[in-house]
Amino acid sequence: MKPDFNLLHNRRDSDSKKWNIYDEDILPLWVADTDFLSPPTVIDALKERIAHGIFGYSKPSESTKESIQRWLQNRHNWAVALEDIILIPGVVQGFNIAAKAFSNPGDSVLIQTPAYHPFFHVAENSSLEQISAPISQDPDGNYLINETHLTSTIQPQTRVFMLCNPQNPTGRVFSKPELQVVAQICIDNNIIICSDEIHGDLVFPGNKHIPIATLSENVSDITVTLISASKTFNIAGLKSSAAIITNQALREQFVSATTGFVGSVNLLGELALRTSYDLGEVWLEHLLTYLESNRNQLVEIVNADLPGIQILEPEGILDLTTPNILFFDSIGFVQGTHPSDLNLFPFLAKYNGFVGMFSC
Repeated sequence: MKPDFNLLHNRRDSDSKKWNIYDEDILPLWVADTDFLSPPTVIDALKERIAHGIFGYSKPSESTKESIQRWLQNRHNWAVALEDIILIPGVVQGFNIAAKAFSNPGDSVLIQTPAYHPFFHVAENSSLEQISAPISQDPDGNYLINETHLTSTIQPQTRVFMLCNPQNPTGRVFSKPELQVVAQICIDNNIIICSDEIHGDLVFPGNKHIPIATLSENVSDITVTLISASKTFNIAGLKSSAAIITNQALREQFVSATTGFVGSVNLLGELALRTSYDLGEVWLEHLLTYLESNRNQLVEIVNADLPGIQILEPEGILDLTTPNILFFDSIGFVQGTHPSDLNLFPFLAKYNGFVGMFSC
């Protein structure tokens, strides 16, 4: 049965962080949390497991790694070995583990800005220095990786580059040439790539997500890739993700850094992840079609009804169910205007000339 993504669901009484952090007169458009039901196959699998009634300690299932392996091969043409896959509770934990594993206090971690807000806490969490390289914009406002910015920002003590692809919050799905530039810079400077690819399955037609580790064996050898079914299938609350590390030495360092600090994936989260990848592909195709329609409608409305605002058509979904990156002319429309006076939405990203409108 084709899913009905137009159905509305009351989540205020469901312990939803998204819907209960603000008063009821505020529409919460601030977080990567869709209001769609998860795939029926996932819901049914969870119901069946819960009916068992016993939830004792569990161990990771090899079948979960096999599901991830098949998904990466089928969706992204990426062949990984089972031993390359490490189950972890979340991607945010994953990139903090990577920073801890591959750096020493006083080293630096490189991020691109604008960036997903937890990236800004990675350095302080491991007593590192954060250095930032802004993504450039061309005359039309499109965001591009800037090789000069990256190379000039790197320090001798830079150990980890935090890549986000598809990029949150700009909506870019980086091209192969762009990723090759990033990879070569990191190889030349002996920098580990930690690639957050949580939105890799949420990409619009005409664009293709390329896991950076697939560029070459040399790139794979310096890369930690972080993935999850959480954004794609709306199972974020079940805390299940994975790190893909083909280099055995890096993999062992990563696992060692988790010891005593990061627990295992819980049994229901693992089941949801496995079922999503095994049985959720048809549901995902319906979702992508629906979201593409939402994106197109948003672009049309902004262009027709909001003069003074430039909208860039997102290539990927980022954290959002209705892709929605709006770029304001900071000289014309916004200059001298307090954000709250715009009366468009309550949550504004703190970047020059950039406003992210979160929508679900």
